[in-house]
Amino acid sequence: MNNLESLIHSSFCALIPIVALIIDTICGDPRSDYHPVVLIGRLISFYEGLFYPDQKKSDENMFFRGMITVLLVLFTVGLFTFILVYLARWGGILIYAAVSAIVLYFTITPRALARDGLEIYGLLKKGDIISARKRLSWIVGRDTENLDESDIARGTVETIAENTTDGIISPLFWYLFFGPVGAMIYRAGNTMDSMLGYKNERYLFFGRFAARLDDVLNYIPARITFLLFVAAAALLNLDWKNAKSIGLRDAPKHPSPNGGYAEATVAGALHIRLGGYNYYEGKPEFREYMGDPDRVLKADHIKKSILMMYVATILFIVIESVLIFAFW
Repeated sequence: MNNLESLIHSSFCALIPIVALIIDTICGDPRSDYHPVVLIGRLISFYEGLFYPDQKKSDENMFFRGMITVLLVLFTVGLFTFILVYLARWGGILIYAAVSAIVLYFTITPRALARDGLEIYGLLKKGDIISARKRLSWIVGRDTENLDESDIARGTVETIAENTTDGIISPLFWYLFFGPVGAMIYRAGNTMDSMLGYKNERYLFFGRFAARLDDVLNYIPARITFLLFVAAAALLNLDWKNAKSIGLRDAPKHPSPNGGYAEATVAGALHIRLGGYNYYEGKPEFREYMGDPDRVLKADHIKKSILMMYVATILFIVIESVLIFAFW
């Protein structure tokens, strides 16, 4: 490959994350039975059906069966994506870049996060608490029937903040190192956590490997998200110093080893407090507070968290594109 061909190759590869974000901004996350994440969900259910026993086995046996399920899902998704990208390479750099951008687009969800948040924001602004509660129930697992505006805003901001890592920065991070295969394998791992990673009777041991894998996959991206949110706060003229301080102080309080680095940092930037009591099927569950209650949580904080999410996303994509151009 001569210098000109190398420059063209690097330029097209560097554009892939940018094009993926543009596609997401235009098209959003299509609600389709043939969306790759939906298909991954069916694949997970298929392998779960094969390996989950009719009669419960020992804890070690259940863990082993869950681990095999996870590894087979990752192998299947990785192999299919690899074959797709390999075939695209034969079509030249333009076809490869287009296919890669589409694959990456399917793994990121900024517009979906913004859509969910803005719909709840709009309902709260209109004073339609009942509809806002119902809309929030689509994106959180907690009971929403009795929440007031502050609690609805809290649930929405927490979801947007945490999913900035899971739904955006993590797939982009793994794409940087392993291309479309890395992004799609991450999405499969994250989907398995959402389907199998529960601490209930069925999945306590069967889903444990999936939950631990998700923690590992998000470990570095979560801390990158912390830095990006601090930078986003500075660019948006929010309190970036408090974002940094609260992020470092309160992130370890989160039940997840990763979720707090997004939520606590957003809480610090907005001078709000996240966490507290949530109800699940009528049973209270307390999560450690993150941030200080300097301001009452309102609908406007949802909009600010969406702006922080988008600025963090754009910052990371710009950095990623520069790195791809320099090193790919």
